Amino acid sequence: MATNEVLKEKDEEFVYRISTAEEWEELRSSGATFGGDLDKSTACFHLSNLNQVQSTLQNFFLNVKEDLYLLQIDVKKLGDGLIYEAVDESNIFPHFYGPSRSFSPLPMDAVTRAEKLTISDGIFKCSLLN
Repeated sequence: MATNEVLKEKDEEFVYRISTAEEWEELRSSGATFGGDLDKSTACFHLSNLNQVQSTLQNFFLNVKEDLYLLQIDVKKLGDGLIYEAVDESNIFPHFYGPSRSFSPLPMDAVTRAEKLTISDGIFKCSLLN
């Protein structure tokens, strides 16, 4: 087990995925997605807890020109493929590897809600963030 892996599972009902319009369309049309280049190169989906979404958007998506969507994902549907890992001294983020760390696609049936993000005065907004 990696030293940065958190052993106990968080008590979160949902985790969140920031998706591009292209990824969201693929998920809706095919029922699953392998995500973007970062997900494919690391063999896991990069997710956030709700209180991490805004800072993730600010740090990694502020200059993205395409439409973004915030997906609410049921942690029960991800099973043991959902791992919480420390990414630095003070931040633990959820990552979805898939069953047995097999890098499975993110299934559409795990998504409970999806909303288009808007940006105003440098702050991303949608009702999931209220």
